[in-house]
Amino acid sequence: MGVGRSPRTRKAARRTFDAGRLSRRTLTRGVIALILIVEIYPLLWLLSSSMKSENAFVSKPLWTFPHKLDFSNFSTAWSTAHIPTDVTNSLIVTVSSVFVILLLGSGAAYALEVLVFKGRGGILFFLVGGLMVPAQLVLLPLFEIYFKLGLNNSLFPMIITYIGEGLPLTVFLMATYFRSVPRELFEACAIDGGGTYRCFFSVGLPLVRNGVFTVGMLMFFSVFNDLLVALTFNSKPSLSTIQVGLLNFNGQYGSVAYGPLFAAISIVVFGLLILYLFINKQIMKGLTSGAIKG
Repeated sequence: MGVGRSPRTRKAARRTFDAGRLSRRTLTRGVIALILIVEIYPLLWLLSSSMKSENAFVSKPLWTFPHKLDFSNFSTAWSTAHIPTDVTNSLIVTVSSVFVILLLGSGAAYALEVLVFKGRGGILFFLVGGLMVPAQLVLLPLFEIYFKLGLNNSLFPMIITYIGEGLPLTVFLMATYFRSVPRELFEACAIDGGGTYRCFFSVGLPLVRNGVFTVGMLMFFSVFNDLLVALTFNSKPSLSTIQVGLLNFNGQYGSVAYGPLFAAISIVVFGLLILYLFINKQIMKGLTSGAIKG
């Protein structure tokens, strides 16, 4: 027969267990607090810097908060950076590029993952290989091609380039989503007389709409925040995107208007945060309404 532990031993073990659980809880809360500080402090610093005067940037440390709020930086930023025009150009380029990327990428992923034909594995491998090609490597040849075709200084070179950059990743991600869809659903659609396009639009896309939202959000922010392509293929101020418009705050001899610059960045960053919250809500709705009913 085993010998039971004494009440004193059980109390000591209980205190040790409670102390360990308290220490783990304290450590978890400390890590969460640290993550919140790392995430929130840069946003607060950006917002406070957008309300500083130019003298405050020179006479005081950058990490200090302003004693007097200067809201005129926002009006200066709005007019200097041409934010309405630049945001319109960015949205035209981004929405057009993302729409074509999702349409072509989803269709290619459906064909390579659902349809059965010889060589589809090699084609998928070739498309995914496009992820390994640096964008900087193809900018000069593309610029020469666009110049000879007369497409320079327009929005078309940016849209075409973004589509080419986004398709490999989109095909790869959407193929994994189509892989999780039961093949019996596509077979039932084919038995009912549905063709390839009907099975794709009526069965495939509704079942992977969560993936479409996720990839679309990824592509949207990737294209909207790009500077290199927008700066390479366009030199007309009237066609500048918002990222290129932020360069208008650089003056002569390297001088920078920090107050209006931070104000313009705040408008872009917090606008994207609001848009992200809206898109995130739509994604959660898609997750709850996209279940397969038996």
